[in-house]
Amino acid sequence: MTAGGRSLGGAFHKVLVASASSNLADGIFQVALPVIAARLTSSPLEVAGVAIVGRLPWLLFVLVAGALADRLDRRRTMRNVQVARVVIVGVLAALALTEQLSMPWLYVAAFALGVGETLFDTAAQSILPNIVRPDQLSRANGRLYAAEMVMNQFVGPPLGGVLVGISVPLALGGSALGFGLAAIGLTLIAGSFRAVREGPPTDIVEDIRAGWRFLVGHRLLRTFAIMVGVMNLAGSAIWAVFVLYALAPGPMGLSEVGFGVLLTAMAIGSIVGSVVTPHLEDRLGSARTLWLAVLCTAVPIIIPAFSADPWVVGGAMVLEGVAIVAWNIITVTLRQRIVPDALLGRVNATYRLFAWGTQPIGALAGGIIAELFGLRAVFVVGALLIGGLVVARRIVTDDAIRLAREVPATST
Repeated sequence: MTAGGRSLGGAFHKVLVASASSNLADGIFQVALPVIAARLTSSPLEVAGVAIVGRLPWLLFVLVAGALADRLDRRRTMRNVQVARVVIVGVLAALALTEQLSMPWLYVAAFALGVGETLFDTAAQSILPNIVRPDQLSRANGRLYAAEMVMNQFVGPPLGGVLVGISVPLALGGSALGFGLAAIGLTLIAGSFRAVREGPPTDIVEDIRAGWRFLVGHRLLRTFAIMVGVMNLAGSAIWAVFVLYALAPGPMGLSEVGFGVLLTAMAIGSIVGSVVTPHLEDRLGSARTLWLAVLCTAVPIIIPAFSADPWVVGGAMVLEGVAIVAWNIITVTLRQRIVPDALLGRVNATYRLFAWGTQPIGALAGGIIAELFGLRAVFVVGALLIGGLVVARRIVTDDAIRLAREVPATST
């Protein structure tokens, strides 16, 4: 199952193609969903509600998803989630076609897709060490993130903006088609991708506890999880209401197509980030690159509070895209290298409980702040939260990262 030589192997490239197709579908859907919500209601809190329920599974279900990732075949889990996505988005398309689509249906679909996302993403992050060698993980992660960002934020959003501008059922149908192609691609990957487990059988509660103990007991990974949790808290607060800021009659005054094009700015930065991160890490070291990424996440977030110019906001989003991918490549690769494979799904899930479990809280906070103080206040609060992460400078150092790579971690 591992790749040989310099090649990342056929299995990896099938995962890459499936990921590209899935993320194209995601990109279409993630533009269509808030636009549909904004058409159905003008309330920031109700629009934010779609993001809240969509991210709630990361708080409620992710630990179970991690335990299942270490029990089930990870490739099959990924395929089955894609099939479920086809069904859910297909139902939304049918409802839109018959003019029966409403906010409650959006909430139900967002929650169901969120549950699927916890299963898919946990399995996807855990399967990569089964496909490529440890020394290839950084390169493989970089390519996956590049494909993800190109499709999810560069191709998908403008295409979604065009499609939803023409017809809501057309946009949803296009998204369902992309998920279906991803399911087919994952079906073509041969082999077993179930983690090898040793020792006596355990129940799912004990499995969850083992992943929790490992992450909480590892100072560096625990710090990373808390930091990204704060970043996602701020980011989800902003993105929950950003569509109201960007679309006319909001301050930026964009059309649906313009909104989709704007989101490609972050994808451009993401592509740049996937290329330059290894070079930055070699030149600056892992810790300095991570702290540069934190800075380049905080600064762009506050820009819309002072300017609604699409070019200025777009430029800030390019910088943010570079920062997010740099952070992800370094921290995900480190986690894949130091966590035992039999625990990787559960540790990834526990990490994401910290990291993504804050998103529904952030989305709710963003809606409330926007309702009480206006949309611009959300950007200011988000930037201040991320800027406060500087308190972790003494923990996230090059020495700490080097020690984590050199000293093998053991399960407990």
